[in-house]
Amino acid sequence: MAWGSKSRQLLEPAVRETESRIVLHSWQAGSVAMRRCRMRRLLWREDGQSVVETAISAMGVLGLFFGVMEMSLALYTYHYVSEAARQATRYAMVRGSSCSGFASACPAAATDVQNFVQGLDFPGVVPANVAVTTTWPTTGSACTPSSLPCNNPGNVVNVKVVYSFPVTIPFVPNSTLSLSSTSQMVISQ
Repeated sequence: MAWGSKSRQLLEPAVRETESRIVLHSWQAGSVAMRRCRMRRLLWREDGQSVVETAISAMGVLGLFFGVMEMSLALYTYHYVSEAARQATRYAMVRGSSCSGFASACPAAATDVQNFVQGLDFPGVVPANVAVTTTWPTTGSACTPSSLPCNNPGNVVNVKVVYSFPVTIPFVPNSTLSLSSTSQMVISQ
């Protein structure tokens, strides 16, 4: 037997005793260490991470999508406002002080133009949100006889249409967008 093996045999019971103490000690502290390890694993696990990321991303993408849709509706409504102002001006232009051939609204008054615009049937547009202002400024020939409105042929008719568009975009406070268009033409009859 060599000296190295003898020393190993002498030291072996001490190592065993130390190992058993270490094992005993680690077994007692193991439950705490295992709890810490489990907590660490639970805190650092990535199982639900993709669900949270998807929810956050979906909020942004859906908000953007609905915002684009809402602005598209606003552009459509602005098209309605500008077309309504043009058509109302044409309606008042041919219904001046010397109009003939129309069963009603001859000559046209401001309320007639308002009713005409609100009677236009554009889908998705609420007629109650439309405000129409019709004026007949004296610009061409003088009003003879002097009357208001001055809707003689040669003068102009000015129609302003304003629409209150309700903006509803997710995660953005509700507001109202005022869309307006003005049209002016010379009265022909």
